[in-house]
Amino acid sequence: MQTTTHSSIQVMREAHAPQQFNAPFPPLALVNKPNLTTAETAYYLNRRPQTLRGWACLENGPLRPTRIGGLLAWNTATVKALAGVTA
Repeated sequence: MQTTTHSSIQVMREAHAPQQFNAPFPPLALVNKPNLTTAETAYYLNRRPQTLRGWACLENGPLRPTRIGGLLAWNTATVKALAGVTA
């Protein structure tokens, strides 16, 4: 009976333990590549990737991507300026 009680207490502790949050991308201030992917840009601007694709398609957003091999590439310097990041 003790092992059951002990294991249930352990399960409860794990369920209520603070979770580690790992950001999927590095901080924008540390990014030094010339272009970002749509997923990266959406993350840094707190938008959904589909919103950025809509901006590209309708050409009505604050950013204009370039197309590289059929993929959207977003200028890192422009994204940093829009996000208010100085680097």
